[in-house]
Amino acid sequence: VTLAESGGGSVQSGGSLRLSCALSDSDSTNRPYCMAWFRQFPGKDREGVAVIDSDNTTTYVASVKGRFTISKDNSKKIVYLQMNSLKPEDTAMYYCAAAPRLSWLSCNFETYFAYWGQGTQVTVSS
Repeated sequence: VTLAESGGGSVQSGGSLRLSCALSDSDSTNRPYCMAWFRQFPGKDREGVAVIDSDNTTTYVASVKGRFTISKDNSKKIVYLQMNSLKPEDTAMYYCAAAPRLSWLSCNFETYFAYWGQGTQVTVSS
């Protein structure tokens, strides 16, 4: 399984960006995944931003609720993170993560994500 992020860049405060994460695997049966976006600030641990379950249930960290939206296109195996009303404190490296959806496990920020993308930088200037 490989994940490829795109859509990062530089934007002014109040602006918008949409990140995309394309999942590639050898499974032709559309195996379900728990998908998430994390971000990492310089010198700090990675933090969860948004999670989307195979049934489209979503979870957000408090700091982005109402501003960010996670969604997915199952047919294309792409997960999106629409980021609106961006703030300088959103500046970070953003990572996409995936975990095979197992029925006996939950899908949240504490899920063990086996697959990670290379990251895409988001910079918000004031």
